Amino acid sequence: MIHAHITAWFLALILFFVAISLHKSGKVKAFKIVQMILRVLYLLIIATGAGLLFTVYKIDVWYILKAVVGLWVIGIFEMLLGRIANNRKTSVFWIQFVVAWLLVLYLGFVKLPMSFLNP
Repeated sequence: MIHAHITAWFLALILFFVAISLHKSGKVKAFKIVQMILRVLYLLIIATGAGLLFTVYKIDVWYILKAVVGLWVIGIFEMLLGRIANNRKTSVFWIQFVVAWLLVLYLGFVKLPMSFLNP
């Protein structure tokens, strides 16, 4: 389940930047298609994340925090793509994205014992 979760968010991250590059190159239809695929990946990320959360024997506050920050990252993805599509200012959302992304990576790979980096 961990590998499916990591694969889903890694694909979502790649498609996020592909969507941004498609929009910058003026390919609006391709941008919309990639955005819809991203939304399906969001559902997969949430489903695998919930599956991981409910397989933990003792749910600690760190797991809840990681779930909330993970949802924050997905929200930032959507807000950034929406603002980019409407040609609005995105600097505050990029800062939030970097902070949330680093926090979710720290919680997932370092802090939580269920990570595959922690034996």
